[in-house]
Amino acid sequence: MNKSDGMNYAPKGEKIVRTVGEGEFPFAAIGLDHGHIYGMCNGLIEAGGALVCVYDPDPQKVEQFCSTYPGVKAALSEDEILKDPSIKLIAGACIPSERYELGLKAMDHGKHYFVDKPAFTKMDQLAKARKKTEETGLKWGIYYSERLHVESAVYAGQLIEEGAIGRVVQVIGTGPHRARPEGRPEWFFDPERFGGILCDIGSHQIEQFLHFAGAKDAKVLHSKVANYSFKKYPDFQDFGDATLVADNGATFYFRVDWLTPDGLGTWGDGRVIILGTDGYIEVRKYIDIGRENTSNHLYLVNHEGEQHIDCSGKVGFPFFGEFILDCLNGTENAMTQEHAFKAAELCLEAQQNAIKIEFPEHSYK
Repeated sequence: MNKSDGMNYAPKGEKIVRTVGEGEFPFAAIGLDHGHIYGMCNGLIEAGGALVCVYDPDPQKVEQFCSTYPGVKAALSEDEILKDPSIKLIAGACIPSERYELGLKAMDHGKHYFVDKPAFTKMDQLAKARKKTEETGLKWGIYYSERLHVESAVYAGQLIEEGAIGRVVQVIGTGPHRARPEGRPEWFFDPERFGGILCDIGSHQIEQFLHFAGAKDAKVLHSKVANYSFKKYPDFQDFGDATLVADNGATFYFRVDWLTPDGLGTWGDGRVIILGTDGYIEVRKYIDIGRENTSNHLYLVNHEGEQHIDCSGKVGFPFFGEFILDCLNGTENAMTQEHAFKAAELCLEAQQNAIKIEFPEHSYK
C-alpha cells in the first residue's frame, strides 16, 4: 500500500469477513489504466471473490498485475473474458471516458460491473448506464473508495446510523491529492478523457455527503474550478469546490485539489466534518498531521463528551462482501443503484456548470 501515491493506493483489510465460499463468485479485471483496480480487486478478494483472469492491451500492465495476483490468467482479448459464462462480474479501471462502454459490454454479456470512479464523464453516458441496468437488472457498482475503503469513514456512517450526533445538518469535505505530474499518463491532463476535477475526485465528496446526510437527492448551488499551478497543461484543473443542499435540508461544502506538497506523509490529507443536531464528527482519513503518520482517526464530540477513536483494523470494509451478495441475490444492501448513479449525476452537474476562475498568466508560480 503506497501512501505517497494516490493513484496506486490500494488498501488491504485486517478485519476480513468473507461472504461467499471459494469459487462461488468468479470475477475478472479489464482495463488497468488506473491503479485503483488493485484496491477494487483487494476488496472483492478479501470478501471471498475469486479473481480468475485479466485483460489490458498493455502487456507490461498485465505482467505487473499478474505478479501481484499470482495464478490469475492473462486473457488474450476482452471477448475471451466477456464470453466466459462462469465469470459473474467485470472490474474495470480503464480511462474514465471509456469506462461506460466497458460497462455496457459487460451487461450485454450478462455480467455485473464494478468500475472505478468517475464512472462517467458525460451525462449521456450515465443515461445509457441507467437504461442498461433497468433492462438487465444487473449491478453497476462504483468504487467510491474515499468512503468505502476507509475504516474511519465507514465507522462515521455507523455512528450516524446509531444516532451518535443526532440529525446531520451539514457536511464539510476536503479531498486534497498529490499530483506528481511526471508519473501521470497523458490522459490525466485532458478533461475530455478524465472528466474534470469535480467529476473525478469530487465524486468521492458528493457520494459521502449523500450517505452521511441520508439524502436521496441534492441540488448543486454553486461550483467553480481553476488551474493555479499547472501552466504546462492549460486545460487541467488543480482546484475545484462546490456547495450543495440535499432534499432533506442538509447542506454541503467540499474542496478538492491537486496541490498536496511533497512534505506531507501521505498522498492527501482527506478529511470530513459532519455536524449533527447533537454533536459532530471529524474524520482524518489518511494522516493526523504533525502527530501520527497513521490513517483512520475519528474524533467524536457529543453530549457524552469527547472521543478520539483509532479505527484501523477494527471496522473492516463491509461494502465488498455486501456488494457480492447483492450481485448474487438481487438485493441492495451495499449501496442502492440509484445512490451510485445520483452521486455520479451530481458531480457531472457540478463540473458542467462550474465557473472557471480566470487570472493573469503572470500570476502563475
